[in-house]
Amino acid sequence: MDKFLLPEYSEVVYTGNNNDSKLLKEFHIDKKEERQIRKEFSKYNEQPKILIVTQKLLTGFDAPILYAMYLDKPMRDHTLLQAIARVNRPYENPEQNMVKPHGFVLDFVGIFENLQKALAFDSDEINAIIKDLKLLKVLFKEKMEKKAKDYLKLVSGNFDDKDTDYLIEHFRDKDKRKEFFKFYKELEMLYEIISPDAFLRPYIDDYSTITAIYAIVRKAYAKKIYVDKEFQRKTNELIHKRIDSTEIEFSNEFVEINEKSLDKIKEKFKPTGTKVINLVKSIEKIAEDNQDDPFLISLNDRAELIEESWENRQVTTKDAIEKLIKELENDVVRKKEQAEQGFDGLTFFIFKTLKENGIPDAENVTDKIKTAFINNPNWFRAEKEYRELRKKITFAIYAKEDNLDKVTSIVNRLFEILESAKEMK
Repeated sequence: MDKFLLPEYSEVVYTGNNNDSKLLKEFHIDKKEERQIRKEFSKYNEQPKILIVTQKLLTGFDAPILYAMYLDKPMRDHTLLQAIARVNRPYENPEQNMVKPHGFVLDFVGIFENLQKALAFDSDEINAIIKDLKLLKVLFKEKMEKKAKDYLKLVSGNFDDKDTDYLIEHFRDKDKRKEFFKFYKELEMLYEIISPDAFLRPYIDDYSTITAIYAIVRKAYAKKIYVDKEFQRKTNELIHKRIDSTEIEFSNEFVEINEKSLDKIKEKFKPTGTKVINLVKSIEKIAEDNQDDPFLISLNDRAELIEESWENRQVTTKDAIEKLIKELENDVVRKKEQAEQGFDGLTFFIFKTLKENGIPDAENVTDKIKTAFINNPNWFRAEKEYRELRKKITFAIYAKEDNLDKVTSIVNRLFEILESAKEMK
């Protein structure tokens, strides 16, 4: 069997021959279908996520997104080098804040226990590996003694609240963050390859500080981290030994949305970038914890827009905080009104949206829309149910509102928020 997908994806791809049994022949597919599956595998956030291959895809297959390779058969010489090369290509997805500086190979059969034998041939490639290690040391030294110094100047070394506030303000600029993240990931990759060489000893303290800066900025600004581990293994060990012991961290102060907590925020009002980040992340966490409440999903969207305006310096830090607090206050009022009406989150969201758009008999229309949702529970996954649900909602509103453009706009808004809620789950 050349390649197949796990049963979870309900699909098997098998490249066979005429001598295969009747059962195996059921899994034969043409080259066009196989090419399509390979193409989808190489894309971020597409299925399949896992491929199992035998003597295949070592050449001519381009998938930089490939993060991990599990070896369970003996390999040698150029075949082994090609296999490692498949997974070891760097990959970066700026939209998802994802950086893959190198790949990960898990050896189940002990190939790397005796790598010399596995690569037992006189080759320029082996000499190049040895030379490259010396070159990597030069690159690491250069980065630490030149570029790293600019970042080390940003902190006093104590990593107190003042340092954290300064870092968040300094890296408010997206281009500065992008440049720093790229620099750090390159530096981390070099450290992981060179470690535990004694060459690194003079640089450990400064590397630890740079890592601490990265940890703070990354945690403050990253929406989500998609790689399994934010730091590679050796750097992670260094963090536990040096950084965790001194409590160097950007700590989110999650805010519970209620009148008392908002009063406290206003009492201790201090316009800092840290406060902006904490408020935005608090709203994000509340939305994640209450994914069935469309109002909170919508609130999260507006909070992200405020954060974006703040990052782009279109609003001041003070204005951003005031806008976020205002959004939170409005949500407190909304919850009171919802409780008085006795509606659940979805029903009240529909009702409120209809009322705000001046739809007559909003309560009756809301009941019809809610019934349509109940009758189409798989609308998010099934295209047929999605179309049916959209049609019923459109007709329910159109029965009370003659302006089709307005009706379409309302329907689009409802689905935009509800789809966002589903995607968060």
